[in-house]
Amino acid sequence: MFFDSELDRIFKRMSNSFFDIDGIFEELKGRNSDSGPYYYGYTMTVGPDGRPVVKEYGNVKPGLVPNSDTREPIVDTIVDEKQKVVKLIAEMPGVEKTDVKIVVDNKVVDISAERGEKKYHAKVPLKHKVDENSAKASYKNGILQLIFKLVEDKPTGRTVEVE
Repeated sequence: MFFDSELDRIFKRMSNSFFDIDGIFEELKGRNSDSGPYYYGYTMTVGPDGRPVVKEYGNVKPGLVPNSDTREPIVDTIVDEKQKVVKLIAEMPGVEKTDVKIVVDNKVVDISAERGEKKYHAKVPLKHKVDENSAKASYKNGILQLIFKLVEDKPTGRTVEVE
């Protein structure tokens, strides 16, 4: 079955990444660096088409040694067709709402926050058409929630009557 082979492929890729990343963590330990912690992981959900969607997160990517103490927050995108909204939810503990900066530009949401040693940054592409001016954000207990209104695709052009 397609779904099983797709899952097998994804898990093989994930396990290879975790084995490769052990060497990176060992290298970082040997540096006596105070810039940690280092983390890396995957989230897996099922997309609207029934296929698995795997997203990476963390401040260490396989094969790359981090060169920044900025963390990439876990960001989930939820489309609510009933309410006609798109929600972005980002986990950024340790900062205050006054530390959070959000810029929406050309279907990309740039989220950043900094407070003391806690630094976060993520660029999230929007896959749906949204009204950028409708954005509303709230931050409570380390969770940022950003809500956009969906824009309906209206056909463009004009109707031509057949004679």
